[in-house]
Amino acid sequence: MILMKILSSLKSAKTRDKNCKIVKRKGRVLVINKANPKFKAKQA
Repeated sequence: MILMKILSSLKSAKTRDKNCKIVKRKGRVLVINKANPKFKAKQA
């Protein structure tokens, strides 16, 4: 099971891998990576 990291800033999270994308879902800002899900993160 791969958990989502909780970060105060997503700038470093989005540059960790070339497949990382920033999306907004239900008012939350998330970084998703379908090729390598271990890079998932959300801003809190």
